[in-house]
Amino acid sequence: MPFRQGSARTRQRTVLLVGIVVLLAALVLAVVLASVLTRGKQEVGPKMLKWKDRGTTKNLQEVILGRCYSYVMARYPQVGDKDCLKIWESLKHGFIYKNPCNITPEDYQPLMELASHPIPCNKSLFWSKTSDLAHRYTKSNQNFLTLEDTLLGYMADRVSWCGDPSAPGINYESCPKRSECESNPSSVFWKMASKMFAEAACGVVQVMLNGSVEVGAFRSSSIFGSIEVFNLNPDKVSAVHIWLMHDIGGPQSESCSGHSIKRLKSILEERNFKITCEDNYRPVQLLQCVHNPDHTDCRLCTNTT
Repeated sequence: MPFRQGSARTRQRTVLLVGIVVLLAALVLAVVLASVLTRGKQEVGPKMLKWKDRGTTKNLQEVILGRCYSYVMARYPQVGDKDCLKIWESLKHGFIYKNPCNITPEDYQPLMELASHPIPCNKSLFWSKTSDLAHRYTKSNQNFLTLEDTLLGYMADRVSWCGDPSAPGINYESCPKRSECESNPSSVFWKMASKMFAEAACGVVQVMLNGSVEVGAFRSSSIFGSIEVFNLNPDKVSAVHIWLMHDIGGPQSESCSGHSIKRLKSILEERNFKITCEDNYRPVQLLQCVHNPDHTDCRLCTNTT
């Protein structure tokens, strides 16, 4: 009898152990299958769209927030209180998880309203094909402001961003060039910011153009020629001063009497602006001469015998 009872217990234990082993094997199999299925889903999931321009700037949030706080607290505290976190969130919501070729002005309208601020009269400086020179001048002369010296322009200068319909909603690998699609995040942003900058101008405004480029100093396809010039308000702007700059020692492809400058003057005159044009505005030319001090164009006077 004892032997039979011991044998029965042994069989029960054996059955229990076999049941546990089978259960563990089933769990392991379930985990393996789940892993395989998940991996398969990831492999067939949507991929990021590929474009020809550089992708979103790394650490974009930190860059935008840092520039915003620097601008409103150190560079231009006179613009007043600005909620930099709301400004960042507004920018992000304008492009995240969106096809970067389908951006609209409405996507950025909240951002424009949050970051806008008045521009003092007589300080607006517009430019076309003179980016480096114009910004060197505003850094040395605080009496003038370019778009890139405003809060919007300062935050976005030399920064890129675009979204993508697939996770994580931001494309850090590539973004579309303007030639790939007009309604990309960068183009729409700068067009809106440029329009707002022009609308805010008052008093005398300055325009710095490049007289050394072969295509003409004034181009109707440029941001200035297609947007800014048509959004200057004749009721607020009293005069437009054109500074036509030439490279030191470079070609003088056009002067103030040139064909494209005449077209610009005609557009401005039709809109009832007073206009002056000056070849090689001397204060700006002196800045050019810092890098070319011995060139004949940089002599303050000529020797007479």
